[in-house]
Amino acid sequence: MRSPIRLLSIDFDGTLVSRVTEPVFNSQCMELIRELQDAGAIWAINTGRSVDLLETGLAEFALPIRPDFILTTERDVFRPGRDSEKWEPFGDWNQRCARDHADLLSSAGSVLAEFVDFVTNQTKARLIYNSEGLEGLAAESEEEMDRITDFIRRARAGHPKLDYQRNGIYLRFCHADYHKGATLAELARLLDVARENIFAAGDHHNDVSMLDGRFAAMPSCPANAIPEVQNAVSNAGGYIAQKDHGAGVHEALLHFTNGDL
Repeated sequence: MRSPIRLLSIDFDGTLVSRVTEPVFNSQCMELIRELQDAGAIWAINTGRSVDLLETGLAEFALPIRPDFILTTERDVFRPGRDSEKWEPFGDWNQRCARDHADLLSSAGSVLAEFVDFVTNQTKARLIYNSEGLEGLAAESEEEMDRITDFIRRARAGHPKLDYQRNGIYLRFCHADYHKGATLAELARLLDVARENIFAAGDHHNDVSMLDGRFAAMPSCPANAIPEVQNAVSNAGGYIAQKDHGAGVHEALLHFTNGDL
């Protein structure tokens, strides 16, 4: 029986690789992904990292295989360029995403100003800016981040499209229509892959959108995933591994393929 998996969407830090284990990636997981690729499946890394930071990570951890596509900063879609070493936008999604984010941040200026005031005067978090303006923040602790996200949820009531992606003590503002799940759905549309043939794995807050069953029929998480992720995977009828990080992804892949490639 042939594997039902045609597209894999796997988070990078904390899921595929881990800085707290040695080695940083699971060789059995990498080999199984390679076998799935050889059988026709497409592998995408779906990460909060930028393109440059992901390339740095791929080189630093010396992964033995390269992804077919990368979905970066929880919103952009890239395919290999002509020389296969550089990445290029796939379709017009990235362009639309950038335009919608610029419009959103412009229209939500008053809410963001209120947020900056709160963070500056009532927390010890560090605000992060980029060339377009406020990008997000780094909190001192998970508890402080909980307070900050509670404030954002109240303050954004009049701007429902103003959302955020959270990963540990880091937060990035975003448009509510753009997240890991929506980006995965766009890649699947461009590749003509049905939801029923999509496997996804992640471990943190910003992975929930691709693990709640809307975009991938085979959601999973390693044992080190936070409770919110495990709940999302469980509610979607997915697989919660007993092993951490890449070993957990390997376990989930075996579960969904039944060992058949």
